[in-house]
Amino acid sequence: MIACQELKEIMNDGLLSFPVTDFKENGDFDAKGYQARLEWLMPFGARALFAAGGTGEYFSLTLDEYSKVVETAVKTCQDHTPILAGAGGPTRNAIAFAQEAQRQGAAGLLLMPHYLTEAPQDGIARHIKEVCQSVGIGVVLYNRGQCRLSASVLEQLAEECPNLIGFKDGVGDIENMVRVRRRLGDRFAYLGGLPTAEIFAAAYRALGVPVYSSAVFNFVPATAMKFYEAVKSGDESTTGHLLDTFFLPLLEIRNRKAGYAVSIVKAGARIVGHPAGPVRAPLSDLNPQEAAALRELIEALPA
Repeated sequence: MIACQELKEIMNDGLLSFPVTDFKENGDFDAKGYQARLEWLMPFGARALFAAGGTGEYFSLTLDEYSKVVETAVKTCQDHTPILAGAGGPTRNAIAFAQEAQRQGAAGLLLMPHYLTEAPQDGIARHIKEVCQSVGIGVVLYNRGQCRLSASVLEQLAEECPNLIGFKDGVGDIENMVRVRRRLGDRFAYLGGLPTAEIFAAAYRALGVPVYSSAVFNFVPATAMKFYEAVKSGDESTTGHLLDTFFLPLLEIRNRKAGYAVSIVKAGARIVGHPAGPVRAPLSDLNPQEAAALRELIEALPA
């Protein structure tokens, strides 16, 4: 098992990603396809992978399916790439999934938003604390949706939950991000988590958030790594070119329909010869015209 502080250090440098979950055409989990996907992605050098995260359609998985996804990821990537598993939803559900992830050998958790209903800061803090205290592995909090925490509440949680080791921001509130970073210092690993994080990578790095999780790593992993290294080294020529020719046009497709942040990733994987099956309801796949536009973007990238 990777110790919490060791996992924190791993996430302080390097590109992160979250593989899509492979489904058969009838919607069942495709373990062999998922294993093959991970085996393809690992050599490209992501520091850690998030199994059954948001892009992995965690919200559509039963506990049994989730267990198989995490088990497959851990067994496939063991001794090579640490696996963090998604967990979220109502507190008792999140605890059940978190404990199953630990049982299957996950190195850590990505704790996603609790549920649709708004909740007060102290209620959200209680939810996070209960999940953290239910497991012994490291937990990264995903600040997104209904889970939006202030710096003062995070500071309290940091004191009460030693295994809360990371803060992933998917909100984009710069003022709050600065407050969190200044108040918590090196207590957490800080991850950029806005959809298509490459768009915000340079700005977040300037705020003290040096790493992010890449969706496009799922279908153009070499380009994803190239962009990350360019951001890290300050190579604005490379980042600017890729933003103009790939990432910003990609957003034009992604923004056409709610939920396409997941669907466009599965479409990209299909285009490059690593299909992961359809997305599950309530998401919908790209239409043929949108898929064709995505194919043009991918084929225009350097070999």
